[in-house]
Amino acid sequence: MAFDSLQADVDKLQPTKPDSIPAIVQHVLLDAVARGASDVHFEPTRKDLEIRYRLDGVMQTVARMPGDLAKNVVSRLKVMAELLTYRVDIPQEGRVADAKPYQNVDMRVSTFPVVHGEKVAVRLFDPTGQVYQLEQLGLGDEQMAVLSSLLKSRHGAVLMTGPSGSGKTTTIYACLHRMVSEEQGRRQIVSIEDPIERVLDGVSQTQVRPGTEFDFARGLRSLLRQDPEVIMIGEVRDAETAAIAIEAALTGHLVFTTLHSGSACGVISRLLDMGIEPYLLTSGLRAILNQRLIRQACPSCKRQKGDRVKAVGCPQCFGTGYRGRMLLAEILHITPELRQAILARADTHALEVAAQSCPRMNMVDAARLGVQRGLTTEEEIERVLGAR
Repeated sequence: MAFDSLQADVDKLQPTKPDSIPAIVQHVLLDAVARGASDVHFEPTRKDLEIRYRLDGVMQTVARMPGDLAKNVVSRLKVMAELLTYRVDIPQEGRVADAKPYQNVDMRVSTFPVVHGEKVAVRLFDPTGQVYQLEQLGLGDEQMAVLSSLLKSRHGAVLMTGPSGSGKTTTIYACLHRMVSEEQGRRQIVSIEDPIERVLDGVSQTQVRPGTEFDFARGLRSLLRQDPEVIMIGEVRDAETAAIAIEAALTGHLVFTTLHSGSACGVISRLLDMGIEPYLLTSGLRAILNQRLIRQACPSCKRQKGDRVKAVGCPQCFGTGYRGRMLLAEILHITPELRQAILARADTHALEVAAQSCPRMNMVDAARLGVQRGLTTEEEIERVLGAR
């Protein structure tokens, strides 16, 4: 199996001995970095401790350890993240202080009490990793033209939406990279993030510290006094941040930000629920980009069956049948019909009906095109978008 080697390595390190725990934890984290995992989860069950990676957006169980060592593993991770080892009744968050042994990958650690102990999730961020060019995202020609035009705007808000792990931040970084290249320093571009996932030359980046006075709202309010032309906000999490972002978009700033929502029109409904006045939305919003990531069939082992591709599985894709991901996206403009629906505080369904006046390739069409080109499978599209 794809992860038998990791299980064998863990077994060789004698996981029954508590003093072997630091070596095992380090080995697992290094293996996760090498395989390109975005998350590592340590999940206690009734019988054992499951170790799981998130690869290309999908969770994979990669190894198991004796359940009676779960507390030792959790304690080790807490020590690495400088958390309180004696508090097992509350969630905690931290980061691994010394990233050098892990190729300088930034590791964010969060613990959460569960019925069989504590669950630990480790998110992996490589600040020195690749920043994609806009052309590498896989957008259609029409979508590329629309997004390129938006990057030349001098004011307004462009919102990126989609569930966690849908590549919103990657898209924003690609947009900022394009602006840095084209503007050659003529516009001041700043960002306020949590965390800084990539370091971008030409962008003044800062990182908020949740739980302190330096949160998104306060940081953004202070940032506006620096007179930036382009502002990237890592995520709109509350009504105050949303209000400041829209106000900035109305006062001569080009604002890029992300907002969790299941659909483009769901973003509008959420902002209205946050208390943003409809007339501010219709004046401040330029466009909403809704996106998902779907796995691509592994080029080394995929098989063509008629007009469809079958994901088989091989060592190159760790037996999953998929390697790498592609972007599905749709861009929604504020048309006159949609503007009237927003001013009427219409619900999401009514907004969706009004949004049909905006000619665009939706994600279902983009997904079907991916199948026709042999890039992905029907099963993967159903997993991400549901039955259609």
